[in-house]
Amino acid sequence: MTDRYTAAVIQLGSGPNRPQNLGTVRRLVDEAAARGARLVVLPEVVAWRGPRGAEPAHVEPIPGPTSEFMAGLAREHQLVLCAGSWLEQSPTPGRAFNTSCIFGSDGTLLARYRKIHLFDVEIPGQVEVRESDTRAPGTDVVVTETPLGPLGLSVCYDLRFPELYRRLAQQGAELLLVPSAFTFPTGAAHWEVLLRARAIENQCWVLAANQTGRSPHGFADYGNSMIVDPWGVVVARGGDGEGLVIADVDRERLRRIRRELPSLANSRLT
Repeated sequence: MTDRYTAAVIQLGSGPNRPQNLGTVRRLVDEAAARGARLVVLPEVVAWRGPRGAEPAHVEPIPGPTSEFMAGLAREHQLVLCAGSWLEQSPTPGRAFNTSCIFGSDGTLLARYRKIHLFDVEIPGQVEVRESDTRAPGTDVVVTETPLGPLGLSVCYDLRFPELYRRLAQQGAELLLVPSAFTFPTGAAHWEVLLRARAIENQCWVLAANQTGRSPHGFADYGNSMIVDPWGVVVARGGDGEGLVIADVDRERLRRIRRELPSLANSRLT
């Protein structure tokens, strides 16, 4: 396995124009590859993001058009690609999985993760969001082996559930991937704190790719995509706009931190 390499998280604002979204993905993945990235992470709902009522027309099987596009990008640039997430067909009528896929450098689908935690909230007179109306929850905790290290998969709202990340670490994850569409109010308050906490408590690298701009649902997305090291240091951070966040991942640093502060090994509760 490779001990040191360049990783990139991509920040963009996906909308209801799928070809335009994928064109932006291609341009930014091309740029990441040109800058030496061997691992690239895309945001949540990257291929299409539009009105709830239009979602059924954009649900896909895997393999399907979006997975084939993402596999081609990984193969073309010979990199490992966490392809954000998109809507995957589920057995439940009217409800899709929010699925994140990992593609190897030869374009092989290495793993898929279906978002477990769904965002349901109601503040009377202010906001009501019910992901569970149109989403089906996943059930599997997913870690996949790659030449760049074991990757633990998650999506956005999962970030608030530390038990998931501890299970990922216990299953061998060294890098925790967090494709997201975190909105501005909660992002400004909690995004960095949660990312650093997941890195520190699990002694893992955390790569978080967030949406930016204004979503089709009328919410401002927070941006600020990050790469956080296993000591909790933010080694790279984006701002408000579209672009790349790039840093070197050093797996020996992770091993050293785990040796010198063996909190994972000392844990007595599982």
